[in-house]
Amino acid sequence: MAEWEPVLLANVHRPNSEKIGTYLAHGGYQALRKALSMSPEAVVAEVKASGLRGRGGAGFPTGVKWGFLPPDAPVKYLAVNTDEGEPGTFKDRLIVERDPHAILEGVIIAAYAIGAHRAFVYIRGEFFLGVKRWIKAIADAYQHGFLGKDILGSGFDLDVSVHRGAGAYICGEETAMLESLEGKRGQPRLKPPYPAQVGLWGRPTIVQNVETLANVPHIILRGAAWYASIGTEQSKGPKIFCVSGHVNRPGNYELPLGTPLREIIEKYAGGVRYGRHIKAVIPGGVSTPMLTARQIDVPMAFETLAAAGSALGTGAVIVMDETTDMVEVARRITDFFVHESCGACVPCRLGGFRMLERLEAIARGRGRPDDLAKLESLARGISGLTFCPLGTGMCEPVLSGLALYRDEFVARLNTAAKR
Repeated sequence: MAEWEPVLLANVHRPNSEKIGTYLAHGGYQALRKALSMSPEAVVAEVKASGLRGRGGAGFPTGVKWGFLPPDAPVKYLAVNTDEGEPGTFKDRLIVERDPHAILEGVIIAAYAIGAHRAFVYIRGEFFLGVKRWIKAIADAYQHGFLGKDILGSGFDLDVSVHRGAGAYICGEETAMLESLEGKRGQPRLKPPYPAQVGLWGRPTIVQNVETLANVPHIILRGAAWYASIGTEQSKGPKIFCVSGHVNRPGNYELPLGTPLREIIEKYAGGVRYGRHIKAVIPGGVSTPMLTARQIDVPMAFETLAAAGSALGTGAVIVMDETTDMVEVARRITDFFVHESCGACVPCRLGGFRMLERLEAIARGRGRPDDLAKLESLARGISGLTFCPLGTGMCEPVLSGLALYRDEFVARLNTAAKR
């Protein structure tokens, strides 16, 4: 395969890449001009034909999602999810800080396609530079006629504003984000109804991830057929993979979906540091099940990772070498999820705390013989039974850790028994 030329990250290393002048000099906002010459229905059809799937973790087909909005609704909203909080995930931050206009152009096209005249950007509170870049990009877009009334003489109006979160991971969940935008406590809503039917202030709302929206201008400018030619049968287009952990070159790498995990780790991230060997890999952020070293030839695509017993998630690859304590991995990930739980539902609030209690006891050498059975029982009693995916995501590392590295947990229990 020929060396991949970045599409989504083409501008991020240019000098002054965040400025509108740089973006315009490299073809920026040409896709918007083309989209405004099309009907909204044609834009939706093009995105649907491209096969673009959401890059926020769920992987739902974007064009299909847009089509869920009631066509006769008098008011519709677009909400942009920049609340990137999944450990190991740092792709959205890079685009926002280095190429905000690439996202903003996607926002305007998406709003035009769904008939929304108001868009809200929700950004993680800790992204101080990202907030500044969003605000500046929006102000410059207004000045150049890409936002506001009668955009580029098309008759389409759109206003966009930025709203900071307060550092809650749970607000990355779309309905919790909408609650936060409304000024309420960030807790997930029970679905259905889904935001496309009942969203912000009861109005139909499309919630879209930053990386997803950055794909939209390229689809409109180059066409759905071009986009669909990249990737696999069920996973189309380029994807930004965040690689961290025990590798020589951690960072963001844009590659076609379907690129083998081994190639991402060894060719792009420079392999495992200090000449050590891979012990485990989390392929899509800490809410996805772990893989062993024997599984790293899997193509990084939605369908192939599901077949391997894991998930693509956000595409955050966390590599762990043979020195890694897998009991501690499970404990630390569970600690994160317990801390970030909104506490709205009992399985997550209480079950997560009980799982963490057992893991801490095992990690400290105070485990009991029945702890592993209790952990599995707790995890299965939480997974799939919570308001939002956080509860299930909390259980995946525990269940996969016990399934793949059970001997380490047993050894820790045996050590405790001898004391």
